[in-house]
Amino acid sequence: MKDLVQPVEAGVSQQRGGNLTRPKVWLKNNLIRVGLAECLSTYVMMSFGLGSVAQVVTGQGVFGHYLSINLGFGLAVAMGVYVGGKVSGAHMNGAVSFTMCVFHRLKWKMLPLYLLAQLLGSFLAAGTIYAVYYEAIHDYCGGNLTVTGEKATAGIFATYPAPYLSLMAGFFDQVFGTGMLLLCLMALSDQKNKPIPAESEPAAVGLLVLLIGISLGSNSGYAINPTRDIAPRVFTAMAGWGTDVFRAGNGWWWVPLVAPPVGGVLGAGLYKGFVELHHSHLSEQDGAMVEEAVPLDKETNTCLVQI
Repeated sequence: MKDLVQPVEAGVSQQRGGNLTRPKVWLKNNLIRVGLAECLSTYVMMSFGLGSVAQVVTGQGVFGHYLSINLGFGLAVAMGVYVGGKVSGAHMNGAVSFTMCVFHRLKWKMLPLYLLAQLLGSFLAAGTIYAVYYEAIHDYCGGNLTVTGEKATAGIFATYPAPYLSLMAGFFDQVFGTGMLLLCLMALSDQKNKPIPAESEPAAVGLLVLLIGISLGSNSGYAINPTRDIAPRVFTAMAGWGTDVFRAGNGWWWVPLVAPPVGGVLGAGLYKGFVELHHSHLSEQDGAMVEEAVPLDKETNTCLVQI
């Protein structure tokens, strides 16, 4: 434990003639700080998001509709950013973390930590919402936990395709949705374009997720996040829904696991190729000097997030 926390005597310590009040303990290991913040921010985001789905499904339309889920996840993402944004960046999304590594905004050695934290936070959130809505879920489905059908409840926790959607179309759906997510996140953090103020980041990212939900959500529930989907899916397999969670939708489970990282890299690459790389070519325009841009992968970002 000595490597993790450092006790401090209660009271006030003197430093350069001034008073400095210190907390009793603090984490010394930055990796642990980042991991805990990423896990908690993901947990908060997923708890509110899955809770909004559970309320709509078990309430059978009385306590909200599809828009309620969109709003719930959008606000949930914003709250997650508030929780961990200044510590881990509050990615809350494996596709975001992977894309940041590809574009050198996150070290590759940090990727396993982010993925583990996101998986753990998502899994714990699924368990929490199942406990909170346990009686409501069983009352709704009569105790028969199913993945498909009129009283299916597995969709509360993970995403499943619409009956008409093929795997190929679903793969493109997830690539495009995640691509739009990362493209816009790169734009929002581009200091040489129209960046958002730091204090507005949570709201802006939440609104982006809301926009994706209300425009690209009907095909397959807009997972656009591999860790958000696979961890709750594993939980449902363990909690009573069984292996049908992996067989449903012609074996849909791997699509939200593989397609989002592909889409994330493509979306971020599009923004970089069409916009960011050309900032430095602007030296003077209409008699006004335009400051040269720093490439996106060299900028400091406080938060890059998703559901």
